[in-house]
Amino acid sequence: MNKKSIIGLLGLAGFVVMADNWVVSPILPAIAENLNVDITRAGLLISAYMVPFGLFQLIFGPLADRYGKKQVITFSMVIFTLATGLCALGVGLFDLSLYRALTGVFAASVMPISLALIGDIFPLQERQGAIGTFMGIAFLGQGLSMAIGGVTAYFVSWRGVFVLYALLSVVPTLMLMKSYRALPSTRNPQSRLLAPYAKLLGDRRSLGTYLLVLLEGIFIIGSFSYLGAYIAQTYHFNYLFIGLIMTGFGLATVVGGRLSGKLVKSLGPRNLLTLGLLFAMAADLMLSCCGGWLGSLIGAVALLGLGFIFTHSTLLTRATEFAQQARGAAMSLVAFCFMGGGGLGTALGGALIAKWGMGNLFAVYGAALLLTCLLSFVLIGRAVIEEARLAPQKAQQ
Repeated sequence: MNKKSIIGLLGLAGFVVMADNWVVSPILPAIAENLNVDITRAGLLISAYMVPFGLFQLIFGPLADRYGKKQVITFSMVIFTLATGLCALGVGLFDLSLYRALTGVFAASVMPISLALIGDIFPLQERQGAIGTFMGIAFLGQGLSMAIGGVTAYFVSWRGVFVLYALLSVVPTLMLMKSYRALPSTRNPQSRLLAPYAKLLGDRRSLGTYLLVLLEGIFIIGSFSYLGAYIAQTYHFNYLFIGLIMTGFGLATVVGGRLSGKLVKSLGPRNLLTLGLLFAMAADLMLSCCGGWLGSLIGAVALLGLGFIFTHSTLLTRATEFAQQARGAAMSLVAFCFMGGGGLGTALGGALIAKWGMGNLFAVYGAALLLTCLLSFVLIGRAVIEEARLAPQKAQQ
């Protein structure tokens, strides 16, 4: 199985998982009405998914290092598919929450372990392009999820959304099983559950990168979380049109993912990271200042997608080098920081909106991204100097 085929296969699995990640948001009112619960109680479905999704990131990484990445990701996709199908059969809030929690547990493994597997397969000079392509395909799923969910719920029902996603996830699951023998796999029987994390967080170079991932999650994903609400408030579009506009984010990540490998060779990782953060900052400021013009809105959504993929693919590529014998743990910690940052940014954004309004949220997050950009220049610069200093010692080992 060639490298491009592996990227396509992992990207398809990531597409389904990232789409499922956001699927409940647009169909939450329909679920609440059908189950006869108020919208605040129905909102527990989002927490039921996100909490185990975040926590189990930290568990699956060391498991993949110890028992093999392809083994863990294939098993996880099988259970993920079954759990997604069970969601369509939920008759009450309690059992539906259990099914969503089960889905979140096994969805947690797919993105970080896929990235770790890419780190095993691709040499460093090819890795950012491979990661960018994978992330672009995966986040296209996130970008399309609201449109898919809205259309399916409108014409069928909210249960039809979960049936559709279960059927979609069957495809990469069967492909993983069919290609199982052809996929490379490395194991480290000495890997322990918490030891790799202590080492990663104890190193200043890797700690700085994880801090930047956390800030990226807070301010970029925090901004993305309220895009749908902002469009609804400003334009009063229905879920279908909102989903179609937000698809621009996913499409931009696909394009930017394909470009990132070429750009990093000409600009260098540090400059590409700076460019990504500046793009995201510009997108937030466009939304704050002139989001009431539809052309500006669409441009800002696409620019946010480009900013995200340039930033995230660069940080992910750095993280693949931190612990080559515990790459699963290294990537799981990235995913945990990213998702944790996204959750924190969403919660903080809700408080800012309540106090200052939707437009001011984007202004504050735009300013924060500028500060993050300045911080990244210092942290990555110091890390590069430190890595250059240690390079002769590593060569002698």
